[in-house]
Amino acid sequence: MYDKISKFFETEYPLNQHGIDELLSLFQKKKFKKGELLLKANTTEKQLRFLNSGIVREYYANSEKETNINFYTKPQFVSDLFSFSNDSITNRNQEALSDIEILTIEKAPFRALLLKYECGKSFIDLSFQKLLKQKELLEYNRVTKSPEELYQELFIYKSHWLEKIPQYHIASYLNITPETLSRIRKRIS
Repeated sequence: MYDKISKFFETEYPLNQHGIDELLSLFQKKKFKKGELLLKANTTEKQLRFLNSGIVREYYANSEKETNINFYTKPQFVSDLFSFSNDSITNRNQEALSDIEILTIEKAPFRALLLKYECGKSFIDLSFQKLLKQKELLEYNRVTKSPEELYQELFIYKSHWLEKIPQYHIASYLNITPETLSRIRKRIS
């Protein structure tokens, strides 16, 4: 159950072994069915969630439409870290696109662990730096690149998305219609 999260910490955020062991002991396994929401906008993130298996989509929604902003397909943290860390309201929604398995830890025990181990603070700091870098790159790409260029980047760097995620969700991520995506795919192939 903890193989993927242990490997994640070993490669992404090296912590001392005692800290990792104690952290892992606090996680609980949860399963969500395809279509279930993990996070709903206008709520506060109460758990730190690690995706063990499956696919999660993250999106913004208003009364008129939903716009996908990210997909999680490999073992990684999928929580809204800003909401979690600052006890603030999230604007994000997260939905299981397949049956998924998540490891969760509640906020209070996680914060207590951060106080106990200094390396825990570096985990939060590094996570925020990575998140900000990804957000800046996404914003830059969406403003400066055409939908066709964005699709080509997905084709090169995130081809697993194109294999596992329904095309209408990919179109929403690219902020285009499914028909436009179909035309782009025909031109590229």
